[in-house]
Amino acid sequence: MPLFSPSEMTRYERHFSLNEVGFKGQLKLREARVLVVGAGGLGSPALLYLAAAGVGRIGVADGDTVDLTNLQRQIVHFTEDIGKRKTHSAAEKIRAINPEIEVVEHRQFLEASNIAGVVAGYDFIVEGCDNFATKFLVNDACVLLKKPFSHGGMLRFEGQTFTYVPGRSRCYRCLFREPPPPGSVPNCADAGILGMLPGVLGSIQATEAVKYILGLGDLLTDRLLIFDALAMRFREIRGGRDADCPVCGDHPTITELRDEAGGRCES
Repeated sequence: MPLFSPSEMTRYERHFSLNEVGFKGQLKLREARVLVVGAGGLGSPALLYLAAAGVGRIGVADGDTVDLTNLQRQIVHFTEDIGKRKTHSAAEKIRAINPEIEVVEHRQFLEASNIAGVVAGYDFIVEGCDNFATKFLVNDACVLLKKPFSHGGMLRFEGQTFTYVPGRSRCYRCLFREPPPPGSVPNCADAGILGMLPGVLGSIQATEAVKYILGLGDLLTDRLLIFDALAMRFREIRGGRDADCPVCGDHPTITELRDEAGGRCES
């Protein structure tokens, strides 16, 4: 049996032409398992590009349904999807792009009681969730389970992203110790968000996932990449792991997963 079918040979032709990817790299992608947490603004482009790239198993975790207000930026959902579960809507588009890969729907919001069982089955996590509590929960789960992940966040005209690799770089709590008090940070429904912004950030997150799987290039470890869409500029905030971090530090105080309150920012 050939490694790739005739249709796959044609589909991934441009990857095969890259010496850094080639057949071995495409096989790594086919064998990889990536979970996208949140099928919203950030998750949409990440899911589409991961599917197009040929990641063999893509999980999508979201407990929400498609709303008309989502369509301004969540490009994986169409007008006829309003009212559908976001996971189902996203899975339909993923299969339409690449029917050769597997899609797993996790039709639930992730909580301390269920996240470990979901995250454990994947090689890399793309965090595109819409609230601070879940961002911290994903971070803690990935640190405790030793899973690499890409963080993404955004508001108005600015977004940020970085990549965490277990044992090699700082985590989300190294940068932000605790979720902000509810109501202290404006959400996107109140403050607004530029529709194209998550397209830029989510595409970067998908790129980081593929680079990690292939072992290529420099990841965004110990670098918080900030994108200002109005100025059309990127800048970085560099820094290593915090030895006093409560979850990845030298003497961690967070040793089990917990739910905590956090302000909500729709993706």
